[in-house]
Amino acid sequence: MTPSREGARIALAVGAALALGFAVMACVSDQPWAAFRALLTGPLPSIERAADGRVVVHRLVRFGAWLQDATTLTLVGLAIAIPFRARQFSLGADGQLFMGALAAAAISLGLGDTPTALPLAFLAAAAAGAGWGLVAGLLKTRFEANEIVTTLMLNVVAVQVYRLVVGRVLNDPSAGFITTPPLPEAATLAPLIARTTVTAMVLVAPAAVAAALFLLRRTTLGYEIDLAGANPWFAVRAGVPVARATALAFALGGAFAGLAGFHVSNALLKRLPVDLTPGIGLEGIVVALLARGRVGALPLAALGYAYLRVGAQAMERATDVPREVVLVIQALIILFVVSDRLAPLALGLARRASARIGGRAA
Repeated sequence: MTPSREGARIALAVGAALALGFAVMACVSDQPWAAFRALLTGPLPSIERAADGRVVVHRLVRFGAWLQDATTLTLVGLAIAIPFRARQFSLGADGQLFMGALAAAAISLGLGDTPTALPLAFLAAAAAGAGWGLVAGLLKTRFEANEIVTTLMLNVVAVQVYRLVVGRVLNDPSAGFITTPPLPEAATLAPLIARTTVTAMVLVAPAAVAAALFLLRRTTLGYEIDLAGANPWFAVRAGVPVARATALAFALGGAFAGLAGFHVSNALLKRLPVDLTPGIGLEGIVVALLARGRVGALPLAALGYAYLRVGAQAMERATDVPREVVLVIQALIILFVVSDRLAPLALGLARRASARIGGRAA
């Protein structure tokens, strides 16, 4: 399918899901139009001109939340999409994110206010995520362990290791809750937009996608990963190290999830609480599905998914529609996008119904 037809099909799927979502809103709310408008415009900033002629921008917090969510989702989407190129369905982005965040915080606190703290924390997060991903890759290639089971179990291990280290090793006893001390200023990223937590990571995410595309399309390792996924039997007979390529696909995906952990620790929170909520890695699966496994489409898929998340919060605060309605819309979008034969089937049924009606009229 050509990119233009694929884009048109995705746009049709999103439009159909939004239309059905509006129908659900009309059933549960007395103000469906207001709720729908809040959903579609909630993440956007509002620009007004004050009486003295100054331009005032409102709702920057929501706009920033949209961009920061999209940044994290793009990185964890890469953690799902790259192993999938080797036909491996990894669910380990959550654990890799936790390990990346933990490594970045530990290096930041250990180095303090030194010029090397920020770059070394960045590299440590990527290395920790890659190492945790490599564990799943080795379990798959050496022991033929099911990657879905192992990555899910490694998520549990990573979360408990994270809680143990934050609660027992890095804990700040002067804080009113279990958390690390604030990270040194030299190890954190400053906001790019006032009144938001949007940092330079919003530029790192698309750069990471570009790097992943270069690696997959222009390097020997990328060719080996694609061939190992497309036809492992042929790859083995062609001399491709399938086991190594598969394990490295897990590690590469884990490196990007580790960078998502760096984004959480050193850009958003600037300290790590023990109750950091797991689950963002699983949302990377949704983003990867919306992008249909295409690495280059991940930023757009992440922006769209994050837009609905932030719009749901605005809708819930402004109207009587609960945010669970957006979960229905998200589920419908995913179903329509991943169902290749749904649109042709609907068109076929419409043609048959039209032909029957025409035949009866004749």
